[in-house]
Amino acid sequence: MPEAQVELLKIGDFAKLAGTNLRTLRYYEELELLIPASRSQGGFRYYRRTDLHRLAMVHDLQSLGLSLDKIRELMETRTTGRSRKDFLAKVRTALQEQDRLLRARVAELESQRSKIALAQGKLRECEVCRYSPLGDNNYCEPCQVTGEHLPSTLSALF
Repeated sequence: MPEAQVELLKIGDFAKLAGTNLRTLRYYEELELLIPASRSQGGFRYYRRTDLHRLAMVHDLQSLGLSLDKIRELMETRTTGRSRKDFLAKVRTALQEQDRLLRARVAELESQRSKIALAQGKLRECEVCRYSPLGDNNYCEPCQVTGEHLPSTLSALF
């Protein structure tokens, strides 16, 4: 193995460390999301350990709902021919977009938690109710005592 590849990982070893498969890595290479650091004379792909971080970011951005095309666009920081200033601006933009997506996800999760808290409050009222959610009372929708609609997360379960 050439000296420059001593610190590099063969594609199979990289896939194991990343918890993915060769097909996914090759697909990501096709999409230019993850480019091998080197190839052997026999065509084996070699990756840097730090490429695990890049792959993790791809997965993080996917979990935030971004398409692979949008992820590639956002992570296009390694292209050559740009000034250091432009490079740093592109990296800053990518980090800011990821932060924006995370803040939106947190707000969405907090909204869901609020709905659950509301449902739990109503459920405490249901514990002393004489009605049971059955088909003949439309599963307590609306509430047989107050006449109000149940919180949506409780209604889904009743």
